[in-house]
Amino acid sequence: MYIKKTLLAIVFIGLAVAAYFAYYVYSTMFVPNTAFNNDTAYIYIKSTDTYDNVREQLVPLLKDIDKFDALAEQKKYVNNIKAGRYAIKKDMSNNDIINSIRSNNIPVKVSFNNQETLEKLAGRVASQIEADSIALLNAMKDETFLTESHFKEETALGMYIPNSYEFFWNTSAEKFTSRMLTEYNRFWNDSRMAKAKVIGLSQDEVIALASIVQKETAKVDERPRVAGVYVNRLKKRMPLQADPTVIYALKKKTGDFEQVIKRVLYKDLEIDSPYNTYKYAGLPPGLITMPDVSSIDAVLNYEKHNYYYFVVNVENFGYHKFAKTLAQHNRNRQEYIRWINNTGIRR
Repeated sequence: MYIKKTLLAIVFIGLAVAAYFAYYVYSTMFVPNTAFNNDTAYIYIKSTDTYDNVREQLVPLLKDIDKFDALAEQKKYVNNIKAGRYAIKKDMSNNDIINSIRSNNIPVKVSFNNQETLEKLAGRVASQIEADSIALLNAMKDETFLTESHFKEETALGMYIPNSYEFFWNTSAEKFTSRMLTEYNRFWNDSRMAKAKVIGLSQDEVIALASIVQKETAKVDERPRVAGVYVNRLKKRMPLQADPTVIYALKKKTGDFEQVIKRVLYKDLEIDSPYNTYKYAGLPPGLITMPDVSSIDAVLNYEKHNYYYFVVNVENFGYHKFAKTLAQHNRNRQEYIRWINNTGIRR
């Protein structure tokens, strides 16, 4: 009888232990363990991160980090960290969370436009992916990469066509530049290549001219007309005399691309720089800014007309007055000079 009671006791204890173990396993693996109210939280795991770094991000997001630790150890996640951007949904269990951050790397949208330098572009991109600005800039300026891609440092900015692109957050600097070269080659399809050939400009020259058009007018509908003026000047071998190139030359000379220059002075036209299209004929050696696709296509589809000059239209701000003759242009220009003097803008 004693033995029978002992056996029953052992059985009950065993069942209790098994029940507790089953409950512990269930609560550890399958019970919701999130502590945030939003629908989704994101964590960003760097290529150099350890489990401790991941855990540090998870602590404020989870109710019970200890149970997560236990399951992460059991599922061997602690030694198999994978870089990327991962989503944790509200009310996810530890098991779901581990499955998500182990295999569901979610891409990010990387967007950029109108950057004046590779340095600014690198900074812009670095704010959106893991690679830092120094690594990105080094990759952008890498001599081997530029040579193989048929770019120079002066023209390299033109390789980056403004748009939104999908990347994994943990993309390296080298993979970023490689992908951008692919996108650049895709952009220059047969149609665009044929149009550039008709104009008599290389891809680099089209983008250099587009960068001037970009700076001359913010009005997309006016860009083909502005482009037409410069194409007319190039055909006549006239200097482009584009004020934005002078402003770029001033910024490049001082190294200060943050300065705001609203007015080009006569003395500025004498700055000795290959970017000064008052002093040097033809196109500058590279871009003065990153042009929009609309500016590039404005050059490729420039408006055919007989205008050779233009100046700000003080009666319709944002647009310009175009002229076929220098005499007509000088009259328009005097209107602009009177207006800018009245505004008190000296620089």
